[in-house]
Amino acid sequence: MVDPEEERRRNLPEAAKRALAEAAERRRVADAEAKPAPEEGGRGGLDPARFGDWEIKGRAIDF
Repeated sequence: MVDPEEERRRNLPEAAKRALAEAAERRRVADAEAKPAPEEGGRGGLDPARFGDWEIKGRAIDF
């Protein structure tokens, strides 16, 4: 059984296929450039929420 969405993609004109490929490439480039900025002034070390390390130099911290 052929998926209707797949069948519709096969029947696209060449110009539409090129446009979809160009759009996918633009999205890929935009996603690669949109990296989050590094944190400034944050605590050092591993993420406490992930690793359960809620103290710095023996002092418990609270956000």
